[in-house]
Amino acid sequence: MTASVDQPRFGIDALLGDPGVRTIVCCGSGGVGKTTTAAAIALRGAERGRRVVVLTIDPARRLAQAMGLSELENEPRPVVDVDARAGGSLEAMMLDMKRTFDDLVIASADPERAASILANPFYKALSTSFSGTQEYMAMEKLGQLRAAAEAAGHLDLIVVDTPPSRSALDFLDAPRRLGSFLDGRLIRILAAPARLGGRAYLRFVQAGFGVFTNVLSKILGAQVLNEIQAFVASIDTLFGGFRERAERTYRMLQQPDTAFLVVAAPERDALREASYFAERLRAERMPLAGLVLNRVQTSALPALSSADAEAAADQLQRLGAAYRTTAGVLRVHAERVTTVERQRQLAARFTSAHPDVPVVRVPALPGDVHDLPALRRVGTALSGCATGAAPER
Repeated sequence: MTASVDQPRFGIDALLGDPGVRTIVCCGSGGVGKTTTAAAIALRGAERGRRVVVLTIDPARRLAQAMGLSELENEPRPVVDVDARAGGSLEAMMLDMKRTFDDLVIASADPERAASILANPFYKALSTSFSGTQEYMAMEKLGQLRAAAEAAGHLDLIVVDTPPSRSALDFLDAPRRLGSFLDGRLIRILAAPARLGGRAYLRFVQAGFGVFTNVLSKILGAQVLNEIQAFVASIDTLFGGFRERAERTYRMLQQPDTAFLVVAAPERDALREASYFAERLRAERMPLAGLVLNRVQTSALPALSSADAEAAADQLQRLGAAYRTTAGVLRVHAERVTTVERQRQLAARFTSAHPDVPVVRVPALPGDVHDLPALRRVGTALSGCATGAAPER
């Protein structure tokens, strides 16, 4: 079972060669190779003349290792050994969620108020553990990079590696959730003067924050009220527009200069998530450039079926020990062909459901991706020109 011959295909070079594409977002479920894919795209773009920064939110620091950097920071760092003959450049960075939030506070407030907010225990909990903060700050950092690019012109392409999460949809939903919380009815209630006192008001606050139990559990006793009120008073006058910021970033992602790439492995759960994400992107009118089908198994002898290979192996096995090695090779081939067919069938389900979504298949490499030469091979595969793969490390 194969995809329709009418299924559109694409190579990453078409996006990298279009100066109108300024942001590429790699998204998908966890463990499918988003980090490697983002790094390979960024490297190929830089070596084809684009001035690129790649932003990763991956806490495993895989991107730094692949690019030969000891570590990544919250600001872009140049990647050395990039072929710059075409005039491009490459910088890499990893989101520091709390540092980004802290910088936002420092840049937006006078020193005294900023110090008060940064020292507030409720702020510390919010900036490190609140659901959605990481995704919101990723979008905040993306917005900052875009603004800096427009102001200074020092880069023209941003490649984003989205957060590892249980659902790829968190990347779209979490910024809105956090923005709605910080601008929402509950915050307005807490910002109003207290009409209830002592334990009654404390019970009211705790009930209103039932969904934030993990955050509030870090703060003890009557101190809860004072710390939350102080935080809310500061945040209300300082930011007063988190929802608007989230909506502005959301609209930016809908513009034609953004391209979403859904990354998936040829496995049932990953492709189901990819299908759901493709539907969501279409519903939100966000530009989906295509599907990267990663770690696809291939066979050097596709004409030799699994059944024929197994039959030949059985015959050789009966001939004696001299043929055991060849029989073993045939059995390995049979297993490989079975895997190839299974992956082909799973991929065909996606392409049947989304016949208009272009697909690029990235064959599996025999080893890990840990340096620039390996990333170049992945980039070549993403162009649709040669073999290569992006296994998740």
